Amino acid sequence: MEKMEKKENQEVLHEFNKDVKISMFSTKFLAIVGVAIIFGLGSGYLLASYDTGSMVSKINGTTGESSVSKGTIVGSSDTKTFKDTAEGVLEEGGIEDEGQYHLVRPGGDSQNVYLTSSIVDLSVFVKKKVKVWGETNAAKRAGWLMDVGRVEVLE
Repeated sequence: MEKMEKKENQEVLHEFNKDVKISMFSTKFLAIVGVAIIFGLGSGYLLASYDTGSMVSKINGTTGESSVSKGTIVGSSDTKTFKDTAEGVLEEGGIEDEGQYHLVRPGGDSQNVYLTSSIVDLSVFVKKKVKVWGETNAAKRAGWLMDVGRVEVLE
């Protein structure tokens, strides 16, 4: 009978110490946030230094030079997105605000392909015979307007 009496007198619930404060800015939390910030800055720096769009630096390490050789290929290797191709001599100038460059092809002006590109710096290839891969865009004046994603120097 004594054993039962002791169990009845024991409290089932206990109160926590009310003086303990739980802080969101504990040492462990600040360490985790610090590591996350360092990791984020480091990965951002590495991704920024891996520049797939800058074909000029891949060719000769400087900007503005147009010394590209036959067989040079620059730009994206995504041939599913950039599935349309055209060949010709690259010249500056578009047609009525469509394209910044154009490919001169046999058959006269009606066969020109007007080009834009946010991936490849086309100015490096002016006066070169090239093959371009791109995506055809709707145009108002140009017979063929292409967003270029890849360029190969043919001559």
